[in-house]
Amino acid sequence: MNPVSLQVHVRRIGVPPQRGRTSAIRQLVLQAPAPVIAKALGYHDKTATRLVTEAGGTWSRYAPGDHSR
Repeated sequence: MNPVSLQVHVRRIGVPPQRGRTSAIRQLVLQAPAPVIAKALGYHDKTATRLVTEAGGTWSRYAPGDHSR
């Protein structure tokens, strides 16, 4: 199954794709720091930070970068 055929099936059963995607991302940013989610999904960190704020998340501080040193 590819993204286009999945989108067709999801729309056919009545799930609005934009709301579903936003809800899924909001749930993710409640579970992990926004910069981590942004990097994993290819979003801009400001977008992920806005979503965590809208979702009422508590990740207010996170030091991005290489922590292996």
